[in-house]
Amino acid sequence: MPDLRDGRAAPETLLGFDFGVRRIGVALGNTLTGDARPLAIVDAVPVDRRFERIAALLREWQPQRLVVGRPLDEAGSPTETTRLADRFANQLNGRFGLPVERVDERFSSREAQAIIASAGGRAGDDDDGVAAAVILSQYLDGVRRRPGADPAHETPTR
Repeated sequence: MPDLRDGRAAPETLLGFDFGVRRIGVALGNTLTGDARPLAIVDAVPVDRRFERIAALLREWQPQRLVVGRPLDEAGSPTETTRLADRFANQLNGRFGLPVERVDERFSSREAQAIIASAGGRAGDDDDGVAAAVILSQYLDGVRRRPGADPAHETPTR
């Protein structure tokens, strides 16, 4: 969306997702600030309720772009969960018509657990939401590191 004052793209609101077969962590971020924070945990099943809850978050926050973590194994190879996360990303795009970016989420859960522990929490305390914020932060960091990137508008390669 062009900003008429200087021709650059306007900042974007983003929702990031840490897909899991039981729960999906959701985070909120912004390309202007580069910040991401945990927003919600959505039960993955039943599927209809999952998408009703996500639709409510989309109505409330009105993001311009979605980011979904791709859970690869330590060697960087896809797993069964990767296939399910990719399917989830495709469903988000198909249902809501928003662009969906995918981010390698290896080690995001470990980083989330370390963040929670450093704040005095225990493993399992909202780690899905924090992991979604880590994934979204990785996406935003990747955008900002690209030479000449306009973080409100550029997207990293998949």
